[in-house]
Amino acid sequence: MKIISKSLGETEKIAKEFLTKSCHSRENGNLDSITERLNTRACEDDKKEDFVIQENKDGATVVGLYGDLGSGKTAFTQAAAKCLGVKEAVTSPTFVIEKIYKLDHKNFEHLIHIDAYRLGSGDELLHLGWEEIAKNPKNIIFIEWPERVSEILPEDIKKIYFTFVDASSRKIEIVGEKR
Repeated sequence: MKIISKSLGETEKIAKEFLTKSCHSRENGNLDSITERLNTRACEDDKKEDFVIQENKDGATVVGLYGDLGSGKTAFTQAAAKCLGVKEAVTSPTFVIEKIYKLDHKNFEHLIHIDAYRLGSGDELLHLGWEEIAKNPKNIIFIEWPERVSEILPEDIKKIYFTFVDASSRKIEIVGEKR
């Protein structure tokens, strides 16, 4: 599904739709397409417990965010964090690589935001405790630049592609293919 977001508010709605309408199919490892039109309500209009996206019994739910610099990956993560109830400011982990946010949510205990741009391989992510966070089904991990560490990512990673359109618009594509 391809969507053009023309504002941060629209990106928030897309993040909400991703969290509420997507579900992981255990049989084929694919992310079901979001087929309904975007809801016009923002995250604060709903209870955070209403999300369809569930913990992955085999490990953390991993969401790969693909796209160039400035394409909207961090803005999407900020919107998803807001939808999941994070109250503190969510900023890019570009220089610290990883930030962990505590959640008060029925499906997840932590939102982990990783920026792999400065990493040369998955080995470097392993030194940051990747195995531990990736095996916890109560974690939802948003990872920017996942192609930099693809060799250690799970096969059932959810993929979202971001493309810069113009100063105020981004194309967001949520796909269901396995990597």
